[in-house]
Amino acid sequence: MTETLRLATRGSDLALRQAETVREALSSRRRDVELRQVETRGDQIPDELIHRLGKTGAFVRALDEEVLAGDADLAVHSLKDLPTEEMDDLVVAGVPERAPSGDVVVHPDGLGIEDLPPGAVVGTGSLRRGAQIRAARPDLTVEPIRGNVDTRIEKLLAPGLQAEHERRLIASGEERALTAEGDDGEEEDTAGDESDEVDEEFDRTVEEWFDSLSDLERAAMERKVETEYDAVVLAEAGLRRSNLFHEVETTRLPREEFVPAAGQGAIAVTASDPDVIEAVRDAVDHPRTRVAVTVERTVLGELNGGCVAPIGVSAMVQGEHVHVRARVLSTDGTEEVADTRDLPIRSHATAAAEFAADLAERGADDLIAEAREEAETGEDDE
Repeated sequence: MTETLRLATRGSDLALRQAETVREALSSRRRDVELRQVETRGDQIPDELIHRLGKTGAFVRALDEEVLAGDADLAVHSLKDLPTEEMDDLVVAGVPERAPSGDVVVHPDGLGIEDLPPGAVVGTGSLRRGAQIRAARPDLTVEPIRGNVDTRIEKLLAPGLQAEHERRLIASGEERALTAEGDDGEEEDTAGDESDEVDEEFDRTVEEWFDSLSDLERAAMERKVETEYDAVVLAEAGLRRSNLFHEVETTRLPREEFVPAAGQGAIAVTASDPDVIEAVRDAVDHPRTRVAVTVERTVLGELNGGCVAPIGVSAMVQGEHVHVRARVLSTDGTEEVADTRDLPIRSHATAAAEFAADLAERGADDLIAEAREEAETGEDDE
């Protein structure tokens, strides 16, 4: 093991923040860590939806290859991006304590999914979220959206902010025209009344309004609008790790209906060198989180759904049991197989595999096969 550990990570803000939490944990054990930024296949195709990037791992493989080639000692991933198949000579050396694992609706006025008007456009790049939204609200319109967390929020905010800016510019121009008309002595009283009305609506100049915007809102002002979204659905963990959770209006989605993806909210650190594995496990591994995500990933792996099917699996350690909820849907949200179960913690992996087999027998296999066929033929509408 080298004196300074080389940690491979993607270069997005979210990925770097996740890598920083791992570096801090290792630094607390007197291990020096340097970050190595690596571009992945998912980064190279920014406009393609996740489920069309091929098998699970579009954001993973390039990082792990750095480790296997000896150019890095370990790699950090969002655990939900990690394939459930065996990873050559790599192991998941550490799983830190999980962040909140659920999904949230982001809406400029804080509306929840049940409050959105019929026909409202909801953005998501996830098959699972899209199917769950359609199942809960078939009257909504689900549109694809991609990009980092901040990019998606900018796309949501851009139309409203740009329209507000335009209104203020027009009102400012009208006010100046009315003031000039009053100065000429023509219809001065009427102009004064209209000017007062403008002042009541906009109590700040355009420049003062713009200066009051956050960095995120200013970035949204510069964004070209292609699709107008009324709301977007994102992982709460991603918002929090991006330090954006308190900058936008959010509403948590009920976990009974909106079951998170397997591993959502969790980070995985992969390594191959036994000494590195031991150092990582000692510094960052959180046993309860590891048990929960092992159950989730076992169910997902046994169902063989990957990113091609709308599958939600969420587990939580409760005493001597692991409470697990799973929901497998058709891509249009009209069919589903769902269940909950309490698994014994001492045999959680075996029990999770049995749970997945039951789901498959009850029709989950058929829904996944249909979703895979849609993905291969390009018939899905996300």
